[in-house]
Amino acid sequence: MPTLKVRDRVRTFALSLPGAFEDFPWDESAVVKVNKKIFVFLGAEGDAESAGIGLKLMDEASHGHALTVPGAAPMGYGLGRSGWVTIPLTGTDVPVELLRDWVEESYRTIAPKRLVAELDTD
Repeated sequence: MPTLKVRDRVRTFALSLPGAFEDFPWDESAVVKVNKKIFVFLGAEGDAESAGIGLKLMDEASHGHALTVPGAAPMGYGLGRSGWVTIPLTGTDVPVELLRDWVEESYRTIAPKRLVAELDTD
């Protein structure tokens, strides 16, 4: 699947979560937030060469799994120490379903309990 299509599917899924909204705090770089807190970094739209996502993965197994993706790394600016991982979307064959699972995990880590409960009832 083309890189930008994968990014779009991840974005669409993230925005479907309760209370999620898109923001552009750094010009063209998109993020998805819940309760004014980022749970997915999407980067610039239309940038297939450096497309990637950033997620907060606190589960040891999923965090470790994400870091096995070629080119994946702890996020910079000290965010990696808090469980944030950058996952490239170019040159990798990470299934969209797995990316969606990781997006949901990041959401559950950041979102207020009432919104997580709403997600669980759907």
